[in-house]
This record gives sequence, C-alpha cells and structure tokens, in this order.
Amino acid sequence: MAKSFKINQQVKKGLYAAIVVFLAYTMIFGFRKSFTVATFDGLTIAGYSYKTVLVISQMLGYLLAKFYGIKYISELKRTGRGKIILMLTAIAWLSWLFFAITPLPYNIIFLFINGFPLGILWGVVFSYVEGRRSTDFIGATLAVSFIFAAGFVKSVGAWLMITYKISEFWVPFYTGLVFSIPLMLFVYLMEKIPAPNADDINHRANRIPMSAIDRKKFIKEFLGGLVACVIIYCFATIFRDIRDNFGAEMWKEMGYFNQAAIFSKTETPITLIVLLLIGSMVLIKNNFLALKIAHIFILIGFLIAGTCTILFKENYITPIWWMTFVGLGLYMVYIPFNAIFFDRLIATFKYASNVGFLIYITDSFAYVGSIGVLLSKEFFKIKLNWVEFFSQSVVLLSIIGSILTLYSLYYFTKKYRKLVS
Repeated sequence: MAKSFKINQQVKKGLYAAIVVFLAYTMIFGFRKSFTVATFDGLTIAGYSYKTVLVISQMLGYLLAKFYGIKYISELKRTGRGKIILMLTAIAWLSWLFFAITPLPYNIIFLFINGFPLGILWGVVFSYVEGRRSTDFIGATLAVSFIFAAGFVKSVGAWLMITYKISEFWVPFYTGLVFSIPLMLFVYLMEKIPAPNADDINHRANRIPMSAIDRKKFIKEFLGGLVACVIIYCFATIFRDIRDNFGAEMWKEMGYFNQAAIFSKTETPITLIVLLLIGSMVLIKNNFLALKIAHIFILIGFLIAGTCTILFKENYITPIWWMTFVGLGLYMVYIPFNAIFFDRLIATFKYASNVGFLIYITDSFAYVGSIGVLLSKEFFKIKLNWVEFFSQSVVLLSIIGSILTLYSLYYFTKKYRKLVS
C-alpha cells in the first residue's frame, strides 16, 4: 500500500509538472513567432525580401543564444530561474514594441534583440524537469508545446490581424500582450515543481552544473555519436524552420490564404500524436532500450516525411494532409532530441551532467544550417516557390537522415556494450 501511495504521488507530481511546463512554454512562444503570419508583400531591403531578413535577424539572435547557452545553461544553478524567465521574456516583448514604432529598415535589429533572450529560455525551462523517472512524459509534453504553440500563436496573431485590422508590424506586440498575464501565473506554478528525489537520481543519474573541463570530457567520450546527432538535428531544424517561418507563404501558394484556423488545424493533431508516442516512453524503465526506441522514432519520422511528400507530389494526398504528415514526420525527428534522447543518453551511461548542455550544442549548429539556407536564397537571388523547394528537399532529407540515424544507433550500441555491458 505504501508503494502504491508512492507511485500515485509520483504520477501526480509528473502530471502537475507536465501541465505547467506545457502551458508556460506555450505562453513564452506567444512572444516569438506571431510575426510569421504576416507576409509583408512587396517590402524589400536592398533588394532582399523583408520578411526573410526579419527571419534571419531573429534566427541570428537564437544562434548566438545557443552558442552562449552551451556555457550558460550547462552551468545554470537551480535558484532564481523564474525571475530569469520573466526578465528574458520582458526583453523579448519590448523588442516588439520598438519593432512596431521604428521605421524600416532600422526595425530589423529588434528581431535580433527578440531572438537572443528567447533562445536561452528553452534550457531554463527544461532544467525544471530533467533527471526524473517521469522526464520522458514531462519532457514530451514540454517539447510538443511548441508544436501546438506554433500553430496556436499564429492563429491568435492572424485573428488579431483579421478581426481588429491590426497592422502587420503591431501584431507581435499585441499577441505578446495576450500571453503576458498567463505567463506570470505559469512561471509561478513552475517554481512549485519539486526537485528530483533520490529515486529519480538513482534511475536517471545526477544532474549537475558542468565546468568547461566536464564539457570537454563528455564531448571526447561520445564524439562520433554526437556528430551524427548534430547533423540529424540540423536537417530536422532547417526544414522545421522553413515550414514554421514560411508556412503562410506555402498555404498561400496552395490556395489557403486568410484562414486563421489552418495553423491550429494541422498542428493540434501533430501535438497529440507526438505526445502519445514520446510520452509513452515513460513506461520503459531500461534506459538503453529507451535510447534505441528513440532512434526508431526518429527513423520512422524521416520515412513519414519523405513518403508523404512523394504522395503529395504525385497528387495522391491533399495539401492539408501533406502539411500535417510532413510536420508529424519532422517533429518525430525533432522532438526526441528536445525531450528524451539526451536525457536517456545520460541515464544510460550514468554520466553526471545535464541535458541543457547537449541540447544547446545541437541547437547552435542547427541554427547555423537554418540561417545558411536563408542567406543562400537571398544572396544568390534564388527565386523560390516555397512548396516546390520544400517538397523536393524533404525527400532528400529523409534519405540522408535515415542513414545517419542508423549510424547513430550503431555507434551508441557499440559504446554501450564496451562501457556498460
């Protein structure tokens, strides 16, 4: 009976943490992506697409935040995190005010200022939930929050723009206003999440701040596998970002413009499916088995993205089904790295470290790839039909990604047999 009571308490704590971090990060997303519902038709800067320049500016902020976060997040203490979240979000929100009131082209700098503090926040929020027996479920819930939030926030932004005739330049600020009070509530509730207990530490390894020496030692130990993971994650991030940032353009090309609910219509089912798949990993106690299954999820994600794209190009499925399935496939690759993959990797090898360090390594290089694609498009004056470019590229991505995933599985299996068995 005592054991049953203990399990019930763990379940309640896990559910509480999952709900709170999901809602908190959804609110944070309200300060990030609502500007992408606008297409800024006809606006250019020095001959370059104004919207693409905005996206690149914001992503440069993310990029620098990710490289800075390798050190900052890996060394993050477990006190004062709520204040850090509110302070960084406030900076991001104020940047939208100055974006709206500053004339072109000078307002593009505020996308960079917006991106940097937001790029730090994922690691801060994840530090509340890592290293627990329920981290798979909590982490999956947190990770899918930005699938749901990406659609929900853009739907809110589109609703504000269409219903209240708000200027494209003011939509991000007013969207942030909608999410500001709920954010403060959920950050307060997140601060109430209990720390990992002795049982959590026993099963998932201790999570500690890492010094520069600790970081170098970890990279040296797992270099081959980490390189494969970085490349896989780069691919997933590049195409997730294209779908996310230029979804409005793709929907317009496919004849679905001015439908605010279209973003939530595709992202909500993806959120539920990925949450069910990744969250079910909490039932797997063996950390190495869970790590292998995470590889399988990633492999299936690549196959879904590639297969559904071929079917779409051959007119076997509609645009809505294609955008839903290709999103599902990409997020099946993307989400494990942000939720369970590195947590189970650390637990498998009983390495005293933290997940934030690994997430920020992969994120930093992934944003280099995303920015590289956009800069190439603009500097080489490539005229893209976004649907055509995206669909052709995803097929190639799925082939290369599948090969790299199989290599990563082979690498960590061999490493496990050598170090643990």
